[in-house]
Amino acid sequence: MMETLGVEVQAIDPGSVVLAFDHDDRLTQQHGLIHAGVLGTVLDSACGWAARSLMPADHAVLTVEYKLNLLRPAQGERFHGTGRVMKPGRTLTVAEGVLVETSTPDRPIATMTATLMAVAGRGIKD
Repeated sequence: MMETLGVEVQAIDPGSVVLAFDHDDRLTQQHGLIHAGVLGTVLDSACGWAARSLMPADHAVLTVEYKLNLLRPAQGERFHGTGRVMKPGRTLTVAEGVLVETSTPDRPIATMTATLMAVAGRGIKD
């Protein structure tokens, strides 16, 4: 999905991920704004990758639930979605996501709170 949306990993640290993508008319809704489904997908991935970065190598991550808040229209040229773990756990992890347009990083477009589950035996194999 990230390849389809043109999303790139900008930074990855334990418990934190930054994803970025450019405006593309194929990602917009009828008013020319980035579609809410794209915003949710990017933030879900950012939260998931942040959570996964703290899990054992033999675990995969699965989203259990999320809440997406759309705060203002998603317009601009380039966007960053940051995922950050708020509470890691052995089975469940809580993460938050924030999506901004890069020219106005202090004005969030969307936020997310996500609960993610560690799934044993489905991660990276040595």
